[in-house]
Amino acid sequence: MKLSFLADVNSAADTVVFPVFKGQELKGALESLDSQTGGLIAQHYNASKHFKFKLGQTLVLHLPDVTGFSQAILLGLGDEEKMTTDNAEIAGGKLCKALKSSGVQHAGVYMDYGVTDSDLSVDLLIAHLALGLNLASYDFDKYKDKREPCDDDTTLAAVDFISSQSEVADKVYHVLDALAQGVFFARDLVNEPPNVLYPESYAEIVKEKLKPLGVQVEVLDDKKMLKMGMGSLMAVGQGSIRKPRMVIMRWNGGDADDKPLGFVGKGVTFDTGGISIKPAGQMDLMKMDMGGSAAVCGLMYSLALRKAPVNVVGAIGLVENMPSDNAYRPGDVIKAYNGKTIEVLNTDAEGRLVLCDTLSYVQEQDDPKVLIDLATLTGAILVALGTEFSGVFCNDDDLWAKMESSGANSGEKLWRMPLGENFSEEMKSKIADYRNLGTVSRYGGASTAAAFLEFFIDKGRPWAHMDIAGTAWAHKDKPLGPLGGTGAGVRALHKFISDHYE
Repeated sequence: MKLSFLADVNSAADTVVFPVFKGQELKGALESLDSQTGGLIAQHYNASKHFKFKLGQTLVLHLPDVTGFSQAILLGLGDEEKMTTDNAEIAGGKLCKALKSSGVQHAGVYMDYGVTDSDLSVDLLIAHLALGLNLASYDFDKYKDKREPCDDDTTLAAVDFISSQSEVADKVYHVLDALAQGVFFARDLVNEPPNVLYPESYAEIVKEKLKPLGVQVEVLDDKKMLKMGMGSLMAVGQGSIRKPRMVIMRWNGGDADDKPLGFVGKGVTFDTGGISIKPAGQMDLMKMDMGGSAAVCGLMYSLALRKAPVNVVGAIGLVENMPSDNAYRPGDVIKAYNGKTIEVLNTDAEGRLVLCDTLSYVQEQDDPKVLIDLATLTGAILVALGTEFSGVFCNDDDLWAKMESSGANSGEKLWRMPLGENFSEEMKSKIADYRNLGTVSRYGGASTAAAFLEFFIDKGRPWAHMDIAGTAWAHKDKPLGPLGGTGAGVRALHKFISDHYE
């Protein structure tokens, strides 16, 4: 789908769209269309029992040939004073669904209505409406048979946003489009089946995608990691024929002497639970257990695509957790990259074992001024926060303030969760330095997991852990995307960087 920002309607458009706030009068192009149709628009605009101008609500009107268009769509924007970038994106997402279901191929969206009671300028309204539409257009159909398309399968090919502010909106959208492409990359990775996406193939995909954009990509294979002493990450992957990898991505867009921002992602490309095997029901969803790594990759892609003026290092630990005669076991004691020993009590508490070595390596090699990790780490975070919020555990109030602001202004909800000495004490072992499961495993599982990770963070380094187990996968279609991988984390962290470090 091609998105354009124009000063006038394209003659190829078959449908016109009019975003309208509650209480707005007919004017401009909409009033002109009403005159052409003998009052058809006004009839529905003022007296419809169904169209109430609610956010994202649509009303499709079929037009006579004299207008030059097959149909018009009214798009509700709700109350003008409540309009935000988030709401603009939701409206855009719902518009995308309406355009597709109405068989539209080329739409022109008239935007010059003058936002008077809103803090959101017209150019931002347009750009974020376009972002929402673009995000909602995503479809992972790579493995569907394309030889026999459905007769009623109409492709939405182009949407033009028509406004006197089109040039300004186009510039704003340039950054947002790079963000959308990063979200799509992350979604693609999460949606890939595990027989296609495994540690080695994942590393190759990252190289192919990022290196042409100028990102430096380093890949550590299993032999090198064993030699380096990454016993924690390697233990998780030793039960699989698919050997582990670690991928380090570096984007150097800032000053040469400026320390990078660091992002680390859990990349368990399939998680059976290992010897502590999971129940069979919905185990297929465990292909998404690499959602944290996908977010890091999507973020790096967005930054490189728009040539962000900042230094960033992203690292992902990639393993497949399988049961076999060579799998690690409950009761094993393993040694992490930083020399600490870990008692394994449950092989399904594997993500933290992958992350701890990856976190240690990035700190040693790149000394980031801020470090954030992302992981689909615990079911406990779903119990606490459901599927709308990502939980954030943070050791630095200033860092949390920036993340909270970025979440609130990116459409991704973040909620601060507790760390504390009581959680840390639960993760100390009697026979090793640490244990990979809390002593009271039913309670506070997301916090004890975060406390385990904190053992591997250098003293004084600002760090946050994002548990995205509830947000990385959508179990049903949502306004900004279909069922499947969501790309959770990309938007919030992109906003975090652009607002606070550029």
